Amino acid sequence: MIAKVNKNDCIGCGLCVDVCPVGAITVDEVATINDETCLGCGACVDECPQGAIFMERENAASSSMR
Repeated sequence: MIAKVNKNDCIGCGLCVDVCPVGAITVDEVATINDETCLGCGACVDECPQGAIFMERENAASSSMR
């Protein structure tokens, strides 16, 4: 699982940046999560006051092609 951001809901508050243990999140108006670095711990999901961050299966597209 990796974290994803609903860009329409993100307010760019940066709370997710503060709780990410590996620094996988940056904010430039809205949050962006580095898929290569994200551990899928869910700390950002729990912290987001807007509910803009959610967990998604890693490689969801490739697993549906099997």
